Amino acid sequence: MNRRIAWGRATAVPVRLVAVIALLVGWNIFLAGCRKVNAQADAAAATGGAPPPTVVEPEIDVNNFKVDHPEQFPSVAAGEHTSTPELNVTGVVNADVSRQVPVPSLGSGKVLEIDARLGDEVQKGQLLFKLQSSDISGAYSDYRQAVKNELLTRLQLDRAKTLYEAGAYPRSQLEIAQTAEDDAQIVLDTTLERLHLLGGDPDRPTGTVAVYAPVSGTITDQEIAIASGVQALTPPNPFTISDLSHVWIVCDVYENNLDQVHLNQYADIRLNAYPNRVLKGRISNILPVMDPNIRTAKVRIEVENPGLMRLGMFVTATFHGEMPERHAVVPSTAILHLHDREWVYSPTQDGHFRRYEVTSGDMLPGGMQEIVSGIKPGERVVSNALLLQDTAEK
Repeated sequence: MNRRIAWGRATAVPVRLVAVIALLVGWNIFLAGCRKVNAQADAAAATGGAPPPTVVEPEIDVNNFKVDHPEQFPSVAAGEHTSTPELNVTGVVNADVSRQVPVPSLGSGKVLEIDARLGDEVQKGQLLFKLQSSDISGAYSDYRQAVKNELLTRLQLDRAKTLYEAGAYPRSQLEIAQTAEDDAQIVLDTTLERLHLLGGDPDRPTGTVAVYAPVSGTITDQEIAIASGVQALTPPNPFTISDLSHVWIVCDVYENNLDQVHLNQYADIRLNAYPNRVLKGRISNILPVMDPNIRTAKVRIEVENPGLMRLGMFVTATFHGEMPERHAVVPSTAILHLHDREWVYSPTQDGHFRRYEVTSGDMLPGGMQEIVSGIKPGERVVSNALLLQDTAEK
């Protein structure tokens, strides 16, 4: 009990000290408020009792604004550049189908030998492959049978003629013998022709069919392998030979740009693999059917191949317009690229500048850039648009 009383007496002094400190803080706040009220009263008395005016800083108009020192931003007059409109599209090298020759097999059978491969250059008459075929075996059999029948009918005809001349044979029997001989000769000629079509030699019977290149060119497709089966005159063809001295470039042109391409118009062809080589091609066809998904039309360009173009290569085709156009030219630094759009600044008067949206074109020598639309030659623009933009934002 005595310990509790002692503790209460010991804490009595700090409680009084806290109360005094709180009273002093409140008094200081009261005096500060009085001084602020007096200051506001003095300001109101100085202005006739009205509150001080509110100053509102307007937000800058980025399309028309004023700067303090416009002389820091020199301007230049837009020049003039005359050029023909261009359209760049992408395309792929394809074989000219009018210069492609399929090589079918004239007989059915199993491939025994392949003497040419995909990508090889072949000459007309060169052996391509051989196959074991029952077709040619049957052709030889038919041919030999036809030879025997023709020999027999010819002997019967000769005997009939001898008897007829001796008066021991009627004319009707001679005519029958002559007809039989004629029919046997027709069968012989037919079987011989079939044997030749299969590549067989009547004097060298064999059970294999040899297929030779019908034209010179490059093998651009191969569909057979050793021991594979082949059907006569049935796709897929074992080989396809293409003349790659002339190729097709097939391009996709968007619907909005079709008015810039015309039949027999020439285009510049640049290969992605050889960007420094420029080839010339002529538009031979604009397909009448649009791709419903990407809204493009196929444009076919015929190009003479100097030996660099390979099937499947990507190219860029440039179509040139017929009428020249006048465009403005400004320093490339005068164009501000902002949010996928392009702008230039033009000085007006009293330190004001106005911003115009433009469409840029090709880069020109000397750090100049073509302006397709937005300003005209002779109009003045700020030579450093980015510096002016930064100053205006600050």
